[in-house]
Amino acid sequence: MNEDLSALQRLLDQRYSCRGFLEKPVPQATIEEIVKTSQKVPSWCNSQPWQLAICSPEKTKVLADALTEAAMGGMQSPHVSFPKRYQGVYKERRSICGWQLYDAVGVTKGDREASHKQMIQNFRFFGAPQVAVVTTPKELGAYGAVDCGAFVTAFTLTAQGLGVATIAQAAVAGIAPVVREKLGLSFDRDILCAISFGYEDKDHPANQFRTHRAECADVIDWH
Repeated sequence: MNEDLSALQRLLDQRYSCRGFLEKPVPQATIEEIVKTSQKVPSWCNSQPWQLAICSPEKTKVLADALTEAAMGGMQSPHVSFPKRYQGVYKERRSICGWQLYDAVGVTKGDREASHKQMIQNFRFFGAPQVAVVTTPKELGAYGAVDCGAFVTAFTLTAQGLGVATIAQAAVAGIAPVVREKLGLSFDRDILCAISFGYEDKDHPANQFRTHRAECADVIDWH
């Protein structure tokens, strides 16, 4: 097999959504290397619409406290509308992933207190020491968001190559006004997601499962 393809497949196989981190922060030089490499992804007309607000461990804790308080109050106000519903195979995949997580951390069906406690971990960045908030210009609409999605993928894979674990989180964007206020983000940009990152806690129960992927036959219509 081609060496480049083998290297890419290894990164894709190794990467997962980490939900348990060590307190050790990632050096700034490593973060800059991740971003520098991720910048090489394609974007429409080379617009490179992504902008990152990367928080220090101290700022990450401040933001986590504010988001947790808002989430406990039921606040939800995303800049980009969340999916109205999941149906069919998409609902099935989402459900399987959710129950894999619940089984790993010991949340039983019907235990709403435990499931709510686990949900709140989203807003604490699952204990990650640092977080990068990804924004896009409002005027670029859906295609700016698509380009940023490519950047997020590159960020997670590059981080994996450098031994840094990640999880991309849309939930954080659900409380966009708090994120904007705490980070002083401009009103001409939409908050798309956060990428929590750090060094994985290999013993954390939430890191003991892996999601599956559909077969090619399930996602290709040949014409």
